[in-house]
Amino acid sequence: MIWKYNGEEISDIDQFPEGTFGFVYRIYHKPSGKAYIGKKVLYHSLKKKLTKKELAEIEGQGRRPSYKLTVKESDWKYYWGSNKTLLELKKTSSADDFEKTILKLAPDKKLLTYYETKYLFVYEVLEKPDNFYNDNILGKFYSKDFQNEISI
Repeated sequence: MIWKYNGEEISDIDQFPEGTFGFVYRIYHKPSGKAYIGKKVLYHSLKKKLTKKELAEIEGQGRRPSYKLTVKESDWKYYWGSNKTLLELKKTSSADDFEKTILKLAPDKKLLTYYETKYLFVYEVLEKPDNFYNDNILGKFYSKDFQNEISI
């Protein structure tokens, strides 16, 4: 299943503009008419323990670090979100039943979270549970909060 952005298929990390940290996405399940909105980073920073040889090379330069930071491409190509219902549907449905769309690119972690939150509120994902699989925003706002809403 390939991601689409502005009508073009994205299958390689080199297709993203330089400086892209991550993206906000929508996965749409055609048979149910429901979608899921989330975010995904393109790279992960990993702590790797230094080898004995690497430790020997930095001997005598003050306090020795015990690890180094390395950057690795994430699993963005094959990512399906964290929603359990959507992940179960993926197991029982055909790939043709889904559309994976990139809504917005972000240059850093802070803006990535901002844009995800913006799209979740703009699409009213908590107020329209028949249209979206999302059930919370930032772990603070939940779809169940709207069950006892007072109408004026």
